[in-house]
Amino acid sequence: MYARRKAPLAVAARDQLGELFADEQFVEAFGVRGRSGWSPGRLALITVLQMAENLTDRAAVDAVRLRIDWKYALGLGLDDEG
Repeated sequence: MYARRKAPLAVAARDQLGELFADEQFVEAFGVRGRSGWSPGRLALITVLQMAENLTDRAAVDAVRLRIDWKYALGLGLDDEG
C-alpha cells in the first residue's frame, strides 16, 4: 500500500492493533444523562496520537477533522467532521 515508504503512525497502529481501546473497557466512564459524547476509547487514542506526534490541542483537533490517516485510525468516515 505504501510502496517504498513507511505508513503514517496512525495507519500502522490501526493496521497492527485493530481497535486499540474498545468501549467495553470504559463502560464505567459513560454517563447515563445528557448528550452522549465520543467514545472514551476514541479520545484515548487521540491523546496517544497527539503525544506521539507532539501536537498541540488545536493541532490534534485539526488532525481529527482533516487528516485521512487519523480518520482511519479512529474508525471515522471520510465525511465525518470530527
